[in-house]
Amino acid sequence: MKNKLLFILSALGALIGVVAAIFYAQQRPPLPPVFQPAANPYKNGIYANGIIESYQDNGANINLYPEVAGTVIRIPVREGQEVGRGADLLVIEDSVQRALAAQQQAQVQAAEAQLAQLKAQPRKETLEVARAQAEASSASLKTVQDQLDKLQRSYALNARSVSQDAMDNAANAVRVARGNLDVARRQLELTRAGAWVYDIRNQERQVDALRKAAAASTALLGKYVVHAPVDGVVMSVNTAVGAYVSSQGTYGTYTQANTPVIVMGSAPGTLAVRVYVDEILLQRLPSAKSGQAMQGRMFVRGTNTSIPLEFVRTQPYVTPKIQLSDQRTERVDVRVLPLLFRFSPPQNVTVYPGQLVDVYLGGTS
Repeated sequence: MKNKLLFILSALGALIGVVAAIFYAQQRPPLPPVFQPAANPYKNGIYANGIIESYQDNGANINLYPEVAGTVIRIPVREGQEVGRGADLLVIEDSVQRALAAQQQAQVQAAEAQLAQLKAQPRKETLEVARAQAEASSASLKTVQDQLDKLQRSYALNARSVSQDAMDNAANAVRVARGNLDVARRQLELTRAGAWVYDIRNQERQVDALRKAAAASTALLGKYVVHAPVDGVVMSVNTAVGAYVSSQGTYGTYTQANTPVIVMGSAPGTLAVRVYVDEILLQRLPSAKSGQAMQGRMFVRGTNTSIPLEFVRTQPYVTPKIQLSDQRTERVDVRVLPLLFRFSPPQNVTVYPGQLVDVYLGGTS
């Protein structure tokens, strides 16, 4: 009985082993790929790396840096928001500059008031005082002249009635009174003439200089708000309220380098692709002399989507190849030539500026 049980178990194990061998020996068909790898659509096409950008008539994405340094107190926009030219994008704390602008404006007003005072001369009250002083000097002269005349008449009647000392004192008093009258009259003429023309010109120059200084201070005050230079979209805000920014931008924690505080792109619609072609492939690119048109097709990574590209221009300057995101500083020996294409995104595909894509260039020789 025991041997019979062992035989049955052995037979059952052998059967299980045969079934398992048959089962695992079968080759299952591989799963279909999620997307097809990019294939060269051109007979003599060449491959290149590309990066999506917002389309600009000239240049690339707009990197914005504040012209002054300070602490950010307000960011009235958000990433992805469409803004018009001149819209406020970032506000920097400006209390010191605002106080300085107000002080210089007050200095302008004081200088203008002083200039108006000079031009308003002579003052009526001052002129009346000068006229009264002249009249008083004239009256003093008449008094001492009358006294001298009396002494001279007395001396003519009796020489012993008046001493020579009295005559001399009276004559000197007349001369002093005449001098005082002459000074009073000249002072009256000076007061009547008003401010000296050179004083007015000097004050006008002072007012002009202070106005320009106040205008410069006010203009600098306006730099504490970063405005949108064009109509477009805010693609990236790299700072926050309370952070310190300067003309060098803001410090990036991840990149460990200064980055622009805000990156703007053109309005939604047409996008651009900046393609970098290795220098060893430049001779295969079509030229104007060959009469061939540059063709390009972009493949969106992770999808089966390919989009035809329209050639815009060549940036005729070969540069060292770096990472397309421009976030690292090391360079390599390979140099590349940038080409710019543009395209209109299909409705069923979502792409973003900064996205890396595969590009094949056609029309090559």
